[in-house]
Amino acid sequence: MTVSIITITYNAERFLERTIQSVIGQQTTDYEYIVIDGNSTDGTLDIIRRYESHITTWISEPDRGLYDAMNKGLHRARGEYVWFMNAGDTLHDSQTLANLLTAMKENPANVYYSDALFVQNDGTLVGLRSQVTPHVLPQHLTWRDMALGMKVCHQAFVASRSLAPDYQPNNLSADLDWEIRCLKAAQKIQFLPFLLCNYLVGGLSVQHHRRSLTDRFRVLVAHFGLFTTLVNHGRILVRAHQFKSHRADLI
Repeated sequence: MTVSIITITYNAERFLERTIQSVIGQQTTDYEYIVIDGNSTDGTLDIIRRYESHITTWISEPDRGLYDAMNKGLHRARGEYVWFMNAGDTLHDSQTLANLLTAMKENPANVYYSDALFVQNDGTLVGLRSQVTPHVLPQHLTWRDMALGMKVCHQAFVASRSLAPDYQPNNLSADLDWEIRCLKAAQKIQFLPFLLCNYLVGGLSVQHHRRSLTDRFRVLVAHFGLFTTLVNHGRILVRAHQFKSHRADLI
């Protein structure tokens, strides 16, 4: 099995079906599909059971939050690569996985990444992440590119399972830490010229914005040091101001 696609969900009956359909609608079967549910009390389990024949394995049990659940998915994965596609997010189109597998065959690497298309819940397109946020996407990514924050959307980041570490379960920026550690361990990192995902805006870190920023600071200090991170946060503030001013000028 080449790719393990992992979906984390909790009380997401409004969003889960679109994610499942985007996975099972792929024009290839060279993947396993894992769904980790946090003991949902809405109609989530009904949706999972409806598509059970298309899901390799699933569980529903209490967890300690998103990243604890992601660790459960990571530990159950058997594919050469892991790819998280959480409830509400979707593979970009029906050819996405086939395109990824072709890229893996032609350009073997430890990490593959692309831009992400931001979408609203009603399907309205927001735009490419590299255009609607200050995070310009480099085509020759290294872990040091993360010094100013998360350059690559987590759902547009596919990593070799052999080098993928566990997530920090109590850190809302654990995905940033995970990407940095994957990039540090990778011998080859490959940019993809096609989109991997459609990302549903308004996730957990947005809902808990202040704590997410604090946790991000902790992650960056751990990898880049306190002084460098303090200097870079000044650069982050300047960049954010310039980006907002530029967008205001365009409107």
